[in-house]
Amino acid sequence: MSVSDIQFPAGVESGPRQPLGIRDSISPEVMRKALGIPGMRSEHFVESLPFSLEDVTAGSETELQAGVLGRREYVDLPITIENSNYYVNVIKGAEAGDRSTAAVVNLESYLYGNQESVWDNSWVRFPLEKLSPFARDTLDSDLLANRGLPSAGNRPDADKFIIEEKGRELLRIPISYLLKLSLADVLGTHEDLPRPVESMGRRIMGCLLNDNTSPEVLSFYVVPLRTRNGLGRALANETATRFLLTQLLIMYANRAFSLTESGRHAMLYSSPHPPVRQKQLNDCISDSFYRELFMSPCLSGWDDGCAKQEYMKLCHQVMSRSRLNGVARLRDAGIITRNIVVLPTLSNISLANNGTHISLGSIKLSEAMKDKESGFTSAQEKHLGDLVIKIVEHFLPLFVRTYSAAPYRLDFCDFHPEKVLGFLPHELDYTHLRMIWRRWKKKAHLRVLGRPLTPFGIKSLDRFISRVFGVRGDVIPDFRLVDYLMTPLSTSRSPSLDGTRGNDVRLKKDLEDLGVFDTRMSLYTLYRLRECATRGFSGFEGRYYSLFESLTEDVAHATNLQTLVTALAYKYIFSEVLTHRHIPDEPFIESERRQIFFGSAIGVPTFFVKSNTRNLFLRKILDRTNGIRYSRRYPGYLRVYNRQYRLALLELIRSDAADIVEMFNLQSTVEDLRRRIEEGRHFSAEGRLTAGILQELGADSPLHSGADEFNLAAERFYRTTLRKRHIAEALKLLTASLRKMESANGCSQSCCRETFRHILKGRRPSDFIDTAREDLLSDNASLDVVVKTVQLVLVCIYRAAGIADRTLGRISDREDDSAPICRAGNW
Repeated sequence: MSVSDIQFPAGVESGPRQPLGIRDSISPEVMRKALGIPGMRSEHFVESLPFSLEDVTAGSETELQAGVLGRREYVDLPITIENSNYYVNVIKGAEAGDRSTAAVVNLESYLYGNQESVWDNSWVRFPLEKLSPFARDTLDSDLLANRGLPSAGNRPDADKFIIEEKGRELLRIPISYLLKLSLADVLGTHEDLPRPVESMGRRIMGCLLNDNTSPEVLSFYVVPLRTRNGLGRALANETATRFLLTQLLIMYANRAFSLTESGRHAMLYSSPHPPVRQKQLNDCISDSFYRELFMSPCLSGWDDGCAKQEYMKLCHQVMSRSRLNGVARLRDAGIITRNIVVLPTLSNISLANNGTHISLGSIKLSEAMKDKESGFTSAQEKHLGDLVIKIVEHFLPLFVRTYSAAPYRLDFCDFHPEKVLGFLPHELDYTHLRMIWRRWKKKAHLRVLGRPLTPFGIKSLDRFISRVFGVRGDVIPDFRLVDYLMTPLSTSRSPSLDGTRGNDVRLKKDLEDLGVFDTRMSLYTLYRLRECATRGFSGFEGRYYSLFESLTEDVAHATNLQTLVTALAYKYIFSEVLTHRHIPDEPFIESERRQIFFGSAIGVPTFFVKSNTRNLFLRKILDRTNGIRYSRRYPGYLRVYNRQYRLALLELIRSDAADIVEMFNLQSTVEDLRRRIEEGRHFSAEGRLTAGILQELGADSPLHSGADEFNLAAERFYRTTLRKRHIAEALKLLTASLRKMESANGCSQSCCRETFRHILKGRRPSDFIDTAREDLLSDNASLDVVVKTVQLVLVCIYRAAGIADRTLGRISDREDDSAPICRAGNW
């Protein structure tokens, strides 16, 4: 049955196939004239739209997982815990009978039961004397209370980073800041560096952020997305090269700063979830002590690092409070029906998850915003942007599991709604929340003797039930999207996407009153508007990507699809097919479309939509969706299969965006998307990541192992096999780039040959990488090989940034080699 076969109430159309004649307060004709877009009958209409041909720029932000391998007595994290007043007080309190002995047992289990000797998100310590003069100057500058006001002196916590041990001064820093110091040391240790190496090295230091718990790395230059460069493949290449540089800088630190020599081996890799052992530690310490151990000091990327650090502490406090308030919402929704609940801890660990944000910018919109004579205003930018976001949100289920994923295992004992539903109570309407929870329990087969059952909260009893009745729990395709506050639901008085300026401020105030958010924080959204007045460009940031199995293929096709659906949204708007009134700004309707996204992340097969939904764009999609029928359980609702909905979106793209697909030459991306949907086990990111984890685990199915066993195997897979795979992809790109530069027409002969001769003394760069490849992949390369490879990577980045600047007409920007290029980028 399709939507066309269903009787809608009289006077309600089944979909907006023709313009409905509705006009918003800001006329599309006025905006079209301001942007120089011809009428939709013009043959140049599509190519003149924002985010169309030759108009798209891109950048990304990658969050990585850090850790230190080593024995407990050598690594900073366990040393810090054992030497802390908190640890002593817990022990003394237990001895006096004032505290439960369980706290001591759990802490000691964490400290002494680490079989793999991996300490997630630990800091590192090494002799201060190891730093070169330039690296030491960089450190001194970053330790200032305000880098823009040196006379103010050092940060009040500066002594936290330089400690004395056995008569030597040691530097103690998080790995996120170690990246910047490693790069500074490479630049400061070697004299007479070639200009491309030194200038690019200095410029990108500001892109290595010491912001959140995890290292965050911004794109090193603005990437123009052009069909001749493979569109999204250009951003994929930049992302892979950036990942390679971070790996080389960690290798350098391990060798140059004597970390490995002293029993500490720093690691950096892609992983979407907070580590299992860090979660276990979080469950047995206070929220304040957690922040002391893991909140970033924000040494790099901010003039006032202390203020930024306080902001990060605020975020942690708000997220923790929000999870606690979610319990009351679950009770109000009727999901929690007993007085027995497993309360979340006062410390929430969701800020330790890692994802990738891909931002797209429009040259047309940015130039119009900067031209005061254009007639295109910030109010119009906001009006258009919010409507684009509402349209694009309908397409987001296409991205979940297909291009990125975060497989995660939950045991039966974990299935307390107050724990596994994460932040969903603040993101969905009660009706959709109940529907998802019921379908999730059914998917996980939480039934005993034919009756639905969730754990009681008594671990011994729950384990007994699980073992005797074979209730194994579930595996979630992308648990990161559930375990993090992705996008809070609007309130009835303060819609977040109605196109009016200041709507985010009004919503934050409402959410603060409800105990969900804080007005001092940036509002989280799935697809965030980047306004020109505050970001320097006009565009959007996609914040729904978790872990990419391939840095080349997955990132390239995901960027292509994100560009495609964004351009399609503008086509709908300027064709006057969709306006704000077609997608009403009501919390229930907002939740109605977002339930599909979150259901995709959980892996539930169906969702339910009101048969008379007032979201006309959703009804347009459902009109193409097969397998729809009236729900027997929920009168007045339609039951829709998630997979069929995604296939309907694919058909919608093929029909409504056929001209955009042809313009961008994205036929291969559309076909790739079809394979990822129809043959997901073999082609989707979820399928390939799960297969890799199972191979690491030596199992045929995620349900054939316990939750901790599967999740720890996932961490090992990410830390070893997947990390090597990502490095191999990047080395392949590096070799291809070097070979192109070696040719006479690849770049200026004198510049390339002189630079390569200085670095390798006449040896061909591509031959050097071929010889060093295996040592780099196995982390056995010598310090000299690592340094030379870093320099070659910087030369390639210099060349790619130059090509990007020439494409964007920004050659003048490159005159100032000290300016961090990332600050003008699209993020």
